[in-house]
Amino acid sequence: MIDYTEGAGVQYHIGVGKGEVGKYVILPGDPKRCEKIAAYFDDAKLVADSREFVTYTGYLDGEKVSVTSTGIGGPSASIALEELYRCGADTFIRVGTCGGMKLDVCGGDLVIANGAIRMEGTSKEYAPIEFPAVADFDVLCALKEAADKLKFKSHIGVVQCKDAFYGQHEPESKPVSYELMNKWEAWLRLGTLASEMESAALFTAASYLGVRAGSIFLAIANQERAKAGLINEQVHDTSTVIETAIEAIRIMIKKEK
Repeated sequence: MIDYTEGAGVQYHIGVGKGEVGKYVILPGDPKRCEKIAAYFDDAKLVADSREFVTYTGYLDGEKVSVTSTGIGGPSASIALEELYRCGADTFIRVGTCGGMKLDVCGGDLVIANGAIRMEGTSKEYAPIEFPAVADFDVLCALKEAADKLKFKSHIGVVQCKDAFYGQHEPESKPVSYELMNKWEAWLRLGTLASEMESAALFTAASYLGVRAGSIFLAIANQERAKAGLINEQVHDTSTVIETAIEAIRIMIKKEK
């Protein structure tokens, strides 16, 4: 591959070099969340700020850890994963928000993905569509243990991943409404917990690279509850999902030392 940095010694998109990140990396979408997450680290330092990718590195329980934002969607998330892997990271936790689908997923609940529906484009450039997008079991277990320890309500199950936010929220307005609406109904009948945009790409790319990836989300609200006339509280504070990811990393560090 051509070195587009022309010998700068850092990854082209994220601007990070080898050894500048820890083994464990938290992946929020929003760059503005990185500083908030890094505040949980000891001796956190800004490593790089490039495009949508902001990276801080610090320590948890003596282990070097990092946080890197990925922007929105699978393409930029997979770029971050690949380039962080090349810098030495091997365990990733996606921290973000989602929209609930199953009726018992309420605003403010946490959703831990054990698998993702590959209704997006990025994962198709890593694996045939028959290959499943699944979370790493160790990361999954650590996230569940952390949520339980912190007494946060959580759900474990499959999430749906898409590329178009407004394809989900205004499907009837799109030229392919018949496909979007029919598939949405199928996902509901299959018990899909929530909809988001990155896990399918991350899980599939992680399988290819042989690294570990998991995802945990704050359910902001649930459009299906609104349609059913049920209480549909909106919650936007991501503190609970961040605290759970931090605790999950602490759990893995302790078990793996």
